[in-house]
Amino acid sequence: MSQGHSIRSTTWLNRFAWFTAVATLLLICSGGMVTSKGVGLAVPDWPTTFGYNMFMFPVSKWIGGIFFEHTHRLIASTVGFLTIILAGWIWRTEDRQSVRNLVLIAVAGVIFQGILGGLRVTMLKDQIGIFHACVAQAFLALIVVIALSMTRFWRSLSNRIVDLASMKRVQILAIAVTVAIYIQLALGATMRHQHRDLAILDFPTANGAWIPDTSATALAKINAWRDMRGLSDVSAFQIWLQMAHRFVAVLIAIGVIAFCLEVWRNGRDFPVLKRLSIFWVVGILLQLTLGVWTIWSNKAADIATAHVAVGALMLCFGVSVWAICWRLCQPIRSAEPQRVLV
Repeated sequence: MSQGHSIRSTTWLNRFAWFTAVATLLLICSGGMVTSKGVGLAVPDWPTTFGYNMFMFPVSKWIGGIFFEHTHRLIASTVGFLTIILAGWIWRTEDRQSVRNLVLIAVAGVIFQGILGGLRVTMLKDQIGIFHACVAQAFLALIVVIALSMTRFWRSLSNRIVDLASMKRVQILAIAVTVAIYIQLALGATMRHQHRDLAILDFPTANGAWIPDTSATALAKINAWRDMRGLSDVSAFQIWLQMAHRFVAVLIAIGVIAFCLEVWRNGRDFPVLKRLSIFWVVGILLQLTLGVWTIWSNKAADIATAHVAVGALMLCFGVSVWAICWRLCQPIRSAEPQRVLV
């Protein structure tokens, strides 16, 4: 195989990997819409659709909630096929065992995710739905890492010299913020599957106070007020769950800003990290805005789904930044103990 043909093949493989990542993000958006609209059980059977083969279900019957649930299944099947194709392509052309292993994990993950989706329908368990949402986010992050590892930029990092101590600080910040984002996504998934309406409908206060009162008397008043407006009742757990979601959001915003400042102070030789840090800050501000809008709209489906999508993108930013820092921090033998050539 000529060098030019090999480069073109690698380029198309990388594009296909990013295409799979975009399809996975679309799948997460579709799942968010299904949950936000409360139509997860619009199709009561699985893996069939009202007794039909999933791919043979008549388009004329794609109406109401069935449309959102059925298209979610079709997109999920497409992501599964794309992942299998990506795995085969990588195993045929890629010589790095680490990337091969990652894509095998991705195949196992997408199969497991499909089974979880089916169990959510057949077993009617909210806990499975929460786990299903968390696995989806982790799967997207994995596909992004695979796509990133096949870029020319990733390979070019082996020619960079970095200050190891400074880069380690940046890496620790990236890991901490990324873990916090994943926890936040898990909290959000739990909120979406715990109740139909939001437990707290005002912002920045919480049920009219900065620290919500969740005593039995206060809950009785809150639920009486909600009943008059056709809203679902809430428990103290649901209120404090939403408060935890708000608190972690503040911590993440502080962490992302701190990361940006650290990169601009110590990562001057890496413009890609500087650009990513700026995008990360902008994304977090957008995410905070969408979070507030979700509260004020009582979780309007389109706003809540956009909130889920941007949250997934923020996780992808975090994983990408962490992966780049990890790559730069890989130690080798060097005459300079505080600098590393990778």
